[in-house]
Amino acid sequence: MTTAFTLLLLLAVFAPLERMWPARRQPWLRPQLGTDLLFYLGQALVFGPLSVLALESLHPRLAFEVLAPVRAAVAAQPLAVQALEVVLLGDLCCYGFHRACHRFEVLWRFHRVHHSSSHLDWLAAHREHPLDGLLTQLAINLPAMALGVPVSVLLPLAVFRGLWAIYIHSNARLPLGPLRYLLGAPELHHWHHARDPERVANFGNLAPWCDLLFGTFHLPPDGARDFALGVPEFTPVTWWGQLAASVWHRRTKLPACAPASPCSPSACSPVVSPPSRAQTAAERLEA
Repeated sequence: MTTAFTLLLLLAVFAPLERMWPARRQPWLRPQLGTDLLFYLGQALVFGPLSVLALESLHPRLAFEVLAPVRAAVAAQPLAVQALEVVLLGDLCCYGFHRACHRFEVLWRFHRVHHSSSHLDWLAAHREHPLDGLLTQLAINLPAMALGVPVSVLLPLAVFRGLWAIYIHSNARLPLGPLRYLLGAPELHHWHHARDPERVANFGNLAPWCDLLFGTFHLPPDGARDFALGVPEFTPVTWWGQLAASVWHRRTKLPACAPASPCSPSACSPVVSPPSRAQTAAERLEA
């Protein structure tokens, strides 16, 4: 009942935004809408609760003795300061993990499920492999769990940021102005989902300040809204097919930034292995 109510509430909020201020031209009943609905139901009914249980079981194991003085110092601070500290640290951890997902093939094969949407809207925000979702939540919450900040302090922020994460995937374009540099915006995150980007950028999602700090921020021109989305070589369209393809898969190119580079256009091109001599010879025979 709660899942259905939440779905209807999100529909009531985001559907009018996408109709009145659309970012891209796309049909209301777009392709793979049913697949994304299954991802939403899977998160709400199964994988979300399992992730919470996993984090709760891990929390006591992060109470390292070496961090006891730090935890005591943090506990002595005002709650607002604690919240600000763990949010900033969580943003940094999430940024680093997100870049790793685009750098290492073992992580990318799960993360690419989220990038496989050829149409972005508020429902597509829920397309996420459960393992990728769990590791992302671990990265975000790791500082809070390690420093012993009460969950009650972060709960209102978590709800707001969860809704904002849905918004930056939505097919809406509201004039946020400078606020987008603090919270993120659809025009920033949609570019991160581009099929053939000039540069892979905007890893911060809800924390553009991390991209500004590490040189991976990119704001496309105002008219650049119709670029293709998705992952070219990732073809499953069903919910089960996408989950299964992450387990048994063929090796794929990585849309990664070179770690030693500040994400220049050349460094952020997809990593493609050069053809072997056998491949070259076969191509000549075919020609």
